[in-house]
Amino acid sequence: MQTTWKGTISFGLVSIPVHLYSATQEHDVPLHQVHAKDGGRVRMKRYCEREEKEVPYAEIAKGYESPDGRTVTLSDEDLADLPLPSKKIIDVLAFVDETEIDPLMFSKAYYVGVADKAAAKPYALLRDALVESGQIAVTKIALRTRESPAVLRVHDGTLVLQTCIWPDEVRPAAGIAPEEDVTVRPQELKMARSLMDTLSEDFDLSQLHDDYQQALQQVITARLEGVEIPHEEEAGEAPDNVIDLMEALRSSLKQAKGGRAPAGGRGTAEEPEESEEEKPASRKRAAPKKTSAAKTSAAKTSAKKTAAKKTASANKTSAAKKTTTRKSAAPRKAS
Repeated sequence: MQTTWKGTISFGLVSIPVHLYSATQEHDVPLHQVHAKDGGRVRMKRYCEREEKEVPYAEIAKGYESPDGRTVTLSDEDLADLPLPSKKIIDVLAFVDETEIDPLMFSKAYYVGVADKAAAKPYALLRDALVESGQIAVTKIALRTRESPAVLRVHDGTLVLQTCIWPDEVRPAAGIAPEEDVTVRPQELKMARSLMDTLSEDFDLSQLHDDYQQALQQVITARLEGVEIPHEEEAGEAPDNVIDLMEALRSSLKQAKGGRAPAGGRGTAEEPEESEEEKPASRKRAAPKKTSAAKTSAAKTSAKKTAAKKTASANKTSAAKKTTTRKSAAPRKAS
């Protein structure tokens, strides 16, 4: 593995001579620019505007143009002689919990290896101290033409130096997230958590692969062999944003399960019950309607009550008539 940087980790009065090695590599299909008409290679040439001719790479230097139009030329020697302590020294400034560094600031990772056998003991001391404390070391380093903050942490028993961007290089996120108040119902949150748990079952990050690179390689192979490959149909119109969120979550959960038993051993995971208050109006249960039998029974009962009332009223009328007749038939006393 090729060495990227040579220097020393300064840990108080302890010095650890180290080398840095790139810890990551990106794999992609190498593409270059060609003339679409005939496939001719298009190359970028270093052209001097003042002399109007191409110049060799050996004559290329870095320059800076001031706001008033003046240009300052900087040679490799100028950049190499910058008075930076971090050029050859990784000076540990502090130890903090890893959660104190926003992952948004992380940039490129480098494995840290010892430069000689004498560095093995202090290297192991720093590594073990980081593991035992659960912390990371904050430092600075100058790589090529840039000084960057960095952290030292442990990965698989090896020290890793992770360069970072400066805090003021992180753009503010104001105005990107929804600004209006959005109410998330408890049932929706429970369903989302259930979906998260289901998607996380037996997940293995190492099984992920680059589908784009594979598809691109298939296209290139087909072109080399003169074979036409079918193109995917264009996606239709985007779905309406007005959706039933609970129904979408429920469908996603069923799709994610795919018929497999969850970790608990049951055939299907239990979906949290949804109260009538939490349901949207479109899915609230309607009040049960009375059956025709119930209506008939109620009608009969009403008819019976009406008949009873009529009978009682008739009895009262008859009794009143008899009383009147008796009073009329009684003899009057002599005057």
